[in-house]
Amino acid sequence: MANPICWWELASHNADKSVEFLRTVFGWEAQLDQATSIYDVPTEGLPGGVFTLRKAKLPFLTLYIEVDDIDAKARQVEQQGGFIVIPPFALASGSRICLFNEPSGVTFAMLQRAKKDPEPA
Repeated sequence: MANPICWWELASHNADKSVEFLRTVFGWEAQLDQATSIYDVPTEGLPGGVFTLRKAKLPFLTLYIEVDDIDAKARQVEQQGGFIVIPPFALASGSRICLFNEPSGVTFAMLQRAKKDPEPA
């Protein structure tokens, strides 16, 4: 499948409470990443993360779509009537993300994974 959904994030008013709910109801174990303040949720299906809202007023769920060229895809989003909410930017890992609205206003994100150096021969 081209450009699969590779990650999800739940932005909550209280990440600790949300994680405890997911743990109790679904048995999902989560580990807090101290560097990012995001709980890593390694489900058997699609991994994701839970964090406490910082700027947004309402909780939300975002699906991340993996792409090879995030800049080209951001241009394509705009050409097709979408809106770039947060332009592509680099994470500490070297991966890049971008948040966008599709034409009806639903927010998605794109992820371009950091290029790994080839293994020495």
